[in-house]
Amino acid sequence: MKRIIVATDYAEEAEHALKFIMEVFAGKEYELVLFSLQNPSIHAMNARLSPDSMFKIFEHQSKVLRRKAEAITAESGVLTIPYLAAGLFYDQMTKCIQETNADLLVMGMAKRSFDQDMLGNTTTAAISKLKIPILSVPLGAKFTGLEHILFACDIVRGVQKEILEKVKDFAAEFGAVLEVLNIRKTVEQLNEEKGKETRETINDVMGIVSYYYKNVTSNEVVKAIRDEVKESSTDLLVMIPYKYGFWSSLTHRSKTRMMASGLDVPLLTISI
Repeated sequence: MKRIIVATDYAEEAEHALKFIMEVFAGKEYELVLFSLQNPSIHAMNARLSPDSMFKIFEHQSKVLRRKAEAITAESGVLTIPYLAAGLFYDQMTKCIQETNADLLVMGMAKRSFDQDMLGNTTTAAISKLKIPILSVPLGAKFTGLEHILFACDIVRGVQKEILEKVKDFAAEFGAVLEVLNIRKTVEQLNEEKGKETRETINDVMGIVSYYYKNVTSNEVVKAIRDEVKESSTDLLVMIPYKYGFWSSLTHRSKTRMMASGLDVPLLTISI
């Protein structure tokens, strides 16, 4: 049985992500973990509230989250576990993932902006740091089924077999057609030896899953992926968030981060 964490701050994006994932897994066996982070507001800190007052605020938030989880369980029949935390998001989410042994993290995605492209937000930061598959759901995403999954990857760089297994399992669970999209600058790069090795590995792993390759030459990777998402009417985009060193990360705008904040379809990221 799958265990899915849904991060919520009760904002519109989070509520939409919760509704979306429940539609995706309707009729399947799974459990939800409703994660919420409660830290004292700047006003409470400035007011220098007593420990007892702070505890009462936390207790109130705990009741709100518990009632929400109970309402979801009663309405859908899906066991929903409340998980209230305080502290740094990354630390507390890591702890939640470990304690619940979750398989997937679901987060809402705010609308695209220049700041998000450059600096990211909580969701894009989670994508770059957390070692768990993350489904980012933008407000514009509407669930109409999972028939076509677009896996945009760098075949020449290589794709680990473990990640391929996860992509295959996800496609197989929903009976989706999987498109493997490889984008390079030149035709010569598409035919590099490493790319051939990766294609052979993909062929070995996919088994009964219906899939096909599409190679594209383009100097604008993000634009090429967005164009293919629209052209193929894909229902889900899958990407691997490659890691960069500290100095390069200061100037390198992650393609995964840019895609996460600029789509109307959900993005599933699987970390290496």
